[in-house]
Amino acid sequence: MSSRMAGAALLRHLGPRLFAAEPVSGLAGRGLVPAAARILPARMSSTAAEAAAREAAAPEQHGGGSTEKPKPADGQEKKGIVSYWGIESPKLVKEDGTEWRWFCFRPWDTYRADTSIDMKKHHEPRALPDKLAYWLVKSLVVPKQLFFQRRHASHALLLETVAAVPGMVGGMLLHLRSLRRFEHSGGWIRALLEEAENERMHLMTFLEVAQPKWWERALVLAAQGVYFNAYFVAYLASPKFAHRFVGYLEEEAVHSYTEYLKDLEAGVIDNTPAPAIAIDYWRLPADARLKDVVTVVRADEAHHRDVNHFASDIHYQGMKLKDTPAPLGYH
Repeated sequence: MSSRMAGAALLRHLGPRLFAAEPVSGLAGRGLVPAAARILPARMSSTAAEAAAREAAAPEQHGGGSTEKPKPADGQEKKGIVSYWGIESPKLVKEDGTEWRWFCFRPWDTYRADTSIDMKKHHEPRALPDKLAYWLVKSLVVPKQLFFQRRHASHALLLETVAAVPGMVGGMLLHLRSLRRFEHSGGWIRALLEEAENERMHLMTFLEVAQPKWWERALVLAAQGVYFNAYFVAYLASPKFAHRFVGYLEEEAVHSYTEYLKDLEAGVIDNTPAPAIAIDYWRLPADARLKDVVTVVRADEAHHRDVNHFASDIHYQGMKLKDTPAPLGYH
């Protein structure tokens, strides 16, 4: 009983100091926020609110100048992200001084494709795994011709959604192996992930040329689900078979883009201006056309063909990828 009386007496003395603070708005003003939130606002408030308060006070600390932020040259005010963590996106510009417009890749990710690469290289299948990989790829040609015929842009969309899977799966498995065995990868993790990203950029480019129909989206959904899991199991079982399969798949991609170029040169398909994303990614001239885009994409596929056949040869010779330097630097 005495403790209750002591508590009541303490509240009578400290109550005015605790609860007679300056008025607050919102939930705190209606008594829905505990008193501790009003006593210790710095501990109870969000980090974003703290950052915003510091930014608001900054002009006053520097002479009380205007708080109005300059608007970009295009007249559209771009909202910044207020963050306590100090992460800021740098403002990038192109070589001509114009603002860099792409978030999916940066200026240092761009390159000029090596179009002098031999497009006619072919690995003759001799061993049983090679023959199996070769005929698996050849069996995919029939449904491709059935679904797409001469609609090359639509075929490119589906092709790139599939071609971007092996590099990601292989890089992921090598990454896990490196962590599990406490060993280096010889640069192959980066090489395979670069391949996957490059194939994805092919897809982003052809999305500017053609839009997939609903049934093509459904086909991509099914193909990606099956292919990811199948390739995952194949790479675990036999990396040399998995890389050989991708090598033959890239050979078929080179052939498909060669047919695309033939139809562009023959006038069957309009040689439209190149998408802006392609001009910046491959450092193409400003007046580049669709033919130039298909040419550099075909060169990329030929490079991926060589890398995967090379990786398979390493395994066939009884060596490990980590003991052979990866062919980095192309992208």
